[in-house]
Amino acid sequence: MKGRLPGLYPLRLTALAKPLVFGGQAIARHLGKTGLPQWSIAETWECSDVSGAVATVQEGPLAGRSLRQVVADRPEELMGPGWSGTRFPVLTKFIDASGALPVHLHADDEAARRLEGQPNGKTEAWHILDAAPGATALCGVREGVTAHELRTALEAQESDRVLRRLPVRAGRTVHVPGGTPHSFGPATLVHEIEQTSDIQQHAMRWNMEDGSPVGDEEFAANLDMLMRQVDLASRPEFTPGLRIAAGDGVERVFLTASRHFALERWTAGTAEPLRHAFATAQILTNVGAPVRVRSGAWSGEPGRAETVLLPAVLGEVEVTGPADVLLGYLPGLDRDVRAPLLAAGYALPVIRSLTAGAPSTRDGGGERDQAAG
Repeated sequence: MKGRLPGLYPLRLTALAKPLVFGGQAIARHLGKTGLPQWSIAETWECSDVSGAVATVQEGPLAGRSLRQVVADRPEELMGPGWSGTRFPVLTKFIDASGALPVHLHADDEAARRLEGQPNGKTEAWHILDAAPGATALCGVREGVTAHELRTALEAQESDRVLRRLPVRAGRTVHVPGGTPHSFGPATLVHEIEQTSDIQQHAMRWNMEDGSPVGDEEFAANLDMLMRQVDLASRPEFTPGLRIAAGDGVERVFLTASRHFALERWTAGTAEPLRHAFATAQILTNVGAPVRVRSGAWSGEPGRAETVLLPAVLGEVEVTGPADVLLGYLPGLDRDVRAPLLAAGYALPVIRSLTAGAPSTRDGGGERDQAAG
């Protein structure tokens, strides 16, 4: 019975490692994540409630329980008062693009329901953790390119004729709405936050699982579906984020925010700890050295590239520095994003830059307006 379940506490979750062909060793060697297989790893799914890849609680009274079970048993304690749902709504990953990802896109919410039979699409954001000098990403269709021109170029595997190639730098973030054709790599390491979904349509003649060729019939069918889902108007831009001083030697950077998710990066020195109050579940991902974390009655030391899910009911977290952590969450935009940024002196047009250049023309008014307007 629900009344007999143990109270919620910070949840360490299992992370799924995916050995796709574009991967390498950067998640282990650069980020320092342990426990990975010896072969090349393209992605680790740090907090996942995607069917077939649902994370499991690793320790404490709820050990062995799936994230989906926790959502079902304690939705408001996990996500905040008034929330209801059947799946944890946010997915986070590390992605090692040692090689280039295939050109692909994910359906937006409307296309996912209409064409894929799924409850939601997959808008995402990439926060660049490391990139080689000269690294680039393909993101969005060039202005003026028609659907026919796009299809013709993708058939010929000439993506640069029709897609925008953007410079990539560590510390930058780009919000990528569903329907946006994209790719990044090689030599790029990313933390990705997105809607809980694994739908995608590819425009490549090889499979990313093993590099095997895609036959003509399958390739044509893939392009057919991609063209039904593409948003020709989506042209995202990388942004540096919006910074707030949050204490002596403590900095809070808002990296991206929309109705689907928000992502912040917090750093702290040793003068005082990072302290943050919250009203919705926080996915705390450590991208620096091991740190001491306290939330509620729990304390622990997340190691390098480890993730801990902080339930909403805990309400606060303290991280002892030196610290460099990411906090991903499903925001109440007025409460969690606009209010602190307005209080810090940012104007609404500047706050809109968190998703600038990334409007969705089919998801009800645009991601920029949902984020800040």
